[in-house]
This record gives sequence, structure tokens and C-alpha cells, in this order.
Amino acid sequence: MSYTLLEPKSEGTTTVIQTKQSGPAAAAILAAGIGTLALGVLTILSDKSLASKNLLAFYKPTGSLSGVTTVAVVVWLAAWVLLDRLWKHRDVSLKKVNAVSIVLLAMGVLATFPPITELF
Repeated sequence: MSYTLLEPKSEGTTTVIQTKQSGPAAAAILAAGIGTLALGVLTILSDKSLASKNLLAFYKPTGSLSGVTTVAVVVWLAAWVLLDRLWKHRDVSLKKVNAVSIVLLAMGVLATFPPITELF
């Protein structure tokens, strides 16, 4: 859905000021969900796999946490850039994007909690 800003004129007429597409906003919202899910998945991987734990230990004093967060941020930024380029001039259903993003956010956050991690 595109959004059109209108400026009222004195005689009951309006003038179109600017039209905005929903694609860039939808890209940012969905990228946040993707990045959060990446954080959760990487947390589980580093907890359950010694190879992943060692691979993600970018800074030894913090262990795999340094790699988990760094890779999650890179995934978030990459998703944002890619989706923004794909949706820059498009209208995207924010209702659907928000619903998917909320599910991804919930899954990502839940995956960082030890009781959930223990299920895998």
C-alpha cells in the first residue's frame, strides 16, 4: 500500500505532496525478524556443537558469544539491504510482513533461553 500525503488548499482542493511505498519499511521490519531468528539459531548451534562453538569464538575471552552476535548482525544487515533493494519501489503488505516478523522474533528470542535450547 502506498501512502500519499495531501496538503489542503483554501477552496476545498488538495495537492499531492509525496507518495511513499511501503517496501523499505517492510524490508526493515522483516530483516529484524530474520536477524533475531539467526541469533537464536546460532545460539543453539554454538551450545550444541563443539565445532560451531570453536568456529564462532572470534574473541577468546567472550567465547562463542562474540561470533554469534557478530554473525547475527551481519545476517540482519544483509537481509535488510537485500530486501530493501527488492522492495524499494514496491508496495508490500505490512500486515503480512508484521505477522511473519513477529513469529520470527518470537522464535529467535525463545531459542536464546536455556530451557528451549535443552530441547535440541
